[in-house]
Amino acid sequence: MKPDALLPFAIAAIMGLLALGVRGGQQHPDFSKVHGRIQFVETLPDYKVKAVEDSADLRVQIVEDSPDAPGKWQVVNSSPDYRIQLVDSAADFTIQYVNRLSGTLN
Repeated sequence: MKPDALLPFAIAAIMGLLALGVRGGQQHPDFSKVHGRIQFVETLPDYKVKAVEDSADLRVQIVEDSPDAPGKWQVVNSSPDYRIQLVDSAADFTIQYVNRLSGTLN
């Protein structure tokens, strides 16, 4: 097989990786944007999240209304802004549940 014949396959592989979100230099999502209406799911999440007791990437406050700041989550069963799957490993980021002072730790 000629090297030129492999070019379409290489391009297709690169495009597939980009479609899956594998990009150089992008390590973590922008945690400050993860707020609003949150639906906890078992499959097809926007983010996989691990809940921890301390040293979390994002402090999360569960609210009944006005989830308009980083880390403020209103739990819903439909029409979510984000779909979150709670996991024990391979998380996109970690959260810590708090009663006040939600947001990023940076």
